[in-house]
Amino acid sequence: MEAVAGAGCTIEETDILGDGAADLIVEHADPAAIQRAAAAALQYAPIDLCAQALEHRRKRLLVADMDSTIIGCECLDELADFAGLKAEVAAITERAMRGEVDFEAALRERVAMLKGLPLTELARCYDERVRLNPGARTVVRTMAAHGARCVLVSGGFDVFTRRVAEAAGFHSDHANRLVEADGALAGLVAEPILGREAKLRALIDEAAAAGIPLADTLAVGDGANDLDIIGAAGLGVAYRAKPVVAAQADARIDHADLTALLYFQGYSADMFVTD
Repeated sequence: MEAVAGAGCTIEETDILGDGAADLIVEHADPAAIQRAAAAALQYAPIDLCAQALEHRRKRLLVADMDSTIIGCECLDELADFAGLKAEVAAITERAMRGEVDFEAALRERVAMLKGLPLTELARCYDERVRLNPGARTVVRTMAAHGARCVLVSGGFDVFTRRVAEAAGFHSDHANRLVEADGALAGLVAEPILGREAKLRALIDEAAAAGIPLADTLAVGDGANDLDIIGAAGLGVAYRAKPVVAAQADARIDHADLTALLYFQGYSADMFVTD
């Protein structure tokens, strides 16, 4: 592969990990240089790549964002649809995920717009709109089966993260809580709000509690409030991410499904835990 050769190293071994997934073992390699050279060479090809040192490659802690990462929607936007306000709320969500407005302020503003929405609509929203993204359950179950701790950390709401965590196989979840009143949403979020800094704290605390160095952690997300966990983790991955996130991540998943997270760690397809 010319890109690897251009980075000043040679391919020592090539393993086929699965359909469309190859593992290139190189010697005397600078992972950052390989990543830059390969990305430049493959910029027009539908290929996701990740260059890492072999040490610490297999991660022992996964911290994942939920909305538009583990699941294929933004729950707050979908809730707003039941109130006839999806376009207005989704526009604020997009700006928040791009880092153009303060996350906590934007969250309070959007939740306030849903005041009075019956609680029955939350269950309806989950049942009708929330679906795991392709590969999500396989990633979580495979990493868990190989001894990793898997944690869902969301700036969204626990009424959704509890069910998503169970469906995907996460060990625990952290999220915000919607305040309720008289069988409806009160238009408030319980304080303190779990945002960008709280996600980072969750990563650090989970790693410390399990005795796992940050080099052995993996974080994946798509929005600006995921930047701190993506930057702090041993491997920070941007999934179908906003430009500000994709630019700062160690690796990106723009084409494959979430099982790319397993290939990035050297898992072969025959090691995947699937239903």
